[in-house]
Amino acid sequence: MLYSGGSIPEGQHLLLSLLLLTIWAAGNGELHYSVLEEAKHGTFVGRIAQDLELQLMELVPRMFQLDSKSHGDLLEVNLQNGILFVNSRIDREELCRRSAECSIHLEVIVDRPLQVFHVEVEVKDINDNPPVFPATQKNLFIAESRPLDSRFPLEGASDADVGANALLTYRLSPNEYFSLDVPPSHEQVKPLGLVLRKPLDREEAPELYLLLTATDGGKPELTGTIQLLITVLDANDNAPVFDRTLYTVRLPENVPIGTLVINTNASDLDEGVNGDIAYSFSSDVSPDIKSKFHIDAVSGAITVIGRIDFEESKTYKIQVEAIDKGFPPLAGHCTVLVEVVDTNDNVPQLTVKTISLPVKEDAQLGTVIALISVTDIDAGVNGQVTCSLMPHVPFKLVSTFKNYYSLVLDSALDRETVSDYKVVVTARDGGSPSLWATTSVSVEVADVNDNAPAFAQLEYSVFLKENNPPGCHIFTVSAHDADAQENALVSYSLVERRVGERALSSYVSVHAESGKVYALQPLDHEELELLQFQVSARDSGAPSLCSNVTLQVFVLDENDNAPALLGSGTGDVSLVVTQLVPWSVGAGHVVAKVRAVDSDSGYNAWLSYELQTSVGGARSPFRVGLYTGEISTTRALDESDSQRQSLLVLVKDHGEPALTATATVLVSLVESGQTPKTASRNLAGTASQEATLVDVNVYLIIAICSVSSLLVLTLLLYISFRCSAAPTQGECGSGKPMLVCSSAVGSWSYSNQRRQRVCSGEVPPKTDLMAFSPGLPPCPGSVEGVGEPPVVLDSPGKPRQPNPDWRYSASLRAGMHSSVHLEEAGILRAGPGGPDQQWPTVSSATPEPEAGEVSPPVGAGVNSNSWTFKYGPSNPKQSGPGELPDKFIIPGSPAIISIRQEPTNSQIDKSDFITFGKKEETKKKKKKKKGNKTQEKKEKGNSTTDNSDQ
Repeated sequence: MLYSGGSIPEGQHLLLSLLLLTIWAAGNGELHYSVLEEAKHGTFVGRIAQDLELQLMELVPRMFQLDSKSHGDLLEVNLQNGILFVNSRIDREELCRRSAECSIHLEVIVDRPLQVFHVEVEVKDINDNPPVFPATQKNLFIAESRPLDSRFPLEGASDADVGANALLTYRLSPNEYFSLDVPPSHEQVKPLGLVLRKPLDREEAPELYLLLTATDGGKPELTGTIQLLITVLDANDNAPVFDRTLYTVRLPENVPIGTLVINTNASDLDEGVNGDIAYSFSSDVSPDIKSKFHIDAVSGAITVIGRIDFEESKTYKIQVEAIDKGFPPLAGHCTVLVEVVDTNDNVPQLTVKTISLPVKEDAQLGTVIALISVTDIDAGVNGQVTCSLMPHVPFKLVSTFKNYYSLVLDSALDRETVSDYKVVVTARDGGSPSLWATTSVSVEVADVNDNAPAFAQLEYSVFLKENNPPGCHIFTVSAHDADAQENALVSYSLVERRVGERALSSYVSVHAESGKVYALQPLDHEELELLQFQVSARDSGAPSLCSNVTLQVFVLDENDNAPALLGSGTGDVSLVVTQLVPWSVGAGHVVAKVRAVDSDSGYNAWLSYELQTSVGGARSPFRVGLYTGEISTTRALDESDSQRQSLLVLVKDHGEPALTATATVLVSLVESGQTPKTASRNLAGTASQEATLVDVNVYLIIAICSVSSLLVLTLLLYISFRCSAAPTQGECGSGKPMLVCSSAVGSWSYSNQRRQRVCSGEVPPKTDLMAFSPGLPPCPGSVEGVGEPPVVLDSPGKPRQPNPDWRYSASLRAGMHSSVHLEEAGILRAGPGGPDQQWPTVSSATPEPEAGEVSPPVGAGVNSNSWTFKYGPSNPKQSGPGELPDKFIIPGSPAIISIRQEPTNSQIDKSDFITFGKKEETKKKKKKKKGNKTQEKKEKGNSTTDNSDQ
């Protein structure tokens, strides 16, 4: 027999087809697909990249991600073709149980720019589950006295599928006693039952075996069976009857244990034992119901014994039996339907998925930091959730879809102000009272290199004494960087440049990590007074930032150079000179002059001369000028004076401690008619022979004087021509020439129209220097016969001490007038077409090739002091057009005159000065006969010139 509760529409058979339906819902922004459950691996679901309007080549660069939350990897996307396919087995019954609608929610996340898409994949049911009865066999006890049309309820089969696949039809095996009663679909509460169609006779048939078959509506059909064993009983012909066949009750969830659900009531028309009733749950009731509810066997009251949760089950259908105690016992049946009412007992649940952590401090506004989703399993208003963010943070929440939010950057970040944020997100439902939950998102701000290292000062001044030990620490620079990690790692380096002809790195170095500045070699104040350079501090960021600080190292002078006597040839600290003096000289006659120079500066170079008294204590007829070094007579000589006298002159500077040199002058008193002779001897270890004076030819003297007069006349004409020419403006200021003049006592005066500064690495300013021979009148402002350094009057009659920066001694000035002359041409030429430089060419006694070649000018006489200095092959420095020579050498002396210049913006503000430095000592001397003869001739000429000066 075939019994059906309803027909199956033909359209539902199309669900078995493998064609999938893709729908784009424009209203809510979701993409919908459908797929059959149990589909094989690789089954096509949809062209998700094309439907989302994403280019296939962008999927990998934009970091395409598919997130299915708790559903694992059921579905995947092929990044090569953008197709969504089945990755693993999908069981609809396991996924959604008995729910009519079943879908998988997917989130598609792409970056650059960040986009989030929502996709719903509906899982279609297939007929993969057969109908299942609660048991394989059911025993029924029916009294033979039961009337016809008596109904005996049966528990129907259940099908895990849904829709047409779960529509069941029942068929009872053919028999003559019972028929199958299937309630219509709108009476789903009424159970399946057997209806007695023919009276039972226990004696004829004490037991009956029937087979009940359930068939679903799927294609192909699946069936399930149960064996019915009917035992025919005697007597007790009235069964208990409930007052209602269906009880309905509404029960709030989470009610306390012991709460009464309902009282069921049944009655039996029989008397005695056949009328006593016992209540119980039907044997077909599930264990879950038995764990939550209890029925009292005597009263029929049903109470709660377990937790009732709306989210677990919304309804409970309980089958209740009332069985009498007759024999055979008879039973009555009813159904209790419990509807669970929802309460707001579940707090919202927040899920955070970070996207861009840590966040760079220069991130653009609107950058997505994290994705936040919130769920509440309560129903209705209790499940409606709103999210909010803690105040005073540079972030905000942006709702993207239903209960999905994005945490985005709302204002600019600065790591140096706040390095990290703890953002609290609060989710609150709409229940009464409302429930809320919070979660925190730690947002770390990543550093970018936006701060350069900073020094405490822009400039530092360091004072360092000369002759420092090599490698000594002179200063430490320190810079601070407000950034972090490698952006704050500061390294130090020198800003390389040239100091004169040498690199700055040959003077100083800086430690890259500590910033300590070291002097690599001893510094000499006489060579370098100010060393100005920059130290750069650079961080390790990308790109790196740097800043510079200026260091001014002032090299302080020490008294490390003893006075050097001129005329010894090597600048020794001792000298022996032989001088012939006529007896007829009067008081004040200059016998000789001791010349000395000190390479130091200031008071360390200020020289004074003292005449040491003899051992016997006899008064000497000679004295020495304190600052001129001139030895003169104090009275007229008489016969009581010794014919040979030895004068010991002590030359002392004003340094601390003072350094000295001694000169011994051997004075021989001779008659006026005798030929003057002179001899000199060097006490430094070089023995010199006494030169024999020769008679001076009167004609030679007249020739020399004539040549000198012509030279002086030429110089006067040339100077007047140059002075009458319009001055030109130079780089450093006025274009007026510097005049260096010699007075009768050898003092030097010069024009202060042009300031000469220390120049480090720059092209020196252009200027003119002119030197006059002793035959010219003294320059304006010079004092005749006074050899002391210039004295400036603070007030009438009160002299002021000499400037400590006066760079040469008075004795040197007194002797320079006979040491510097112009050539006959008076001009050094820079080259073809170059401008003429009005500089004197000077002589040098050094034979070293690297120092240059020294030769007298063509046509110069024996007594000529005009010499030409040429740079040697190993000395590449040549004065360019318009350049000022660094230094020139005084002929016949170990001194070098250096013209030191500084740019106008230099920080050393000192008066103009000329520095006298030592010449380099001759390392080798050639001894040849021809050289000795030439030397003798020069000594004779020099002696004649000295006598003429006296």
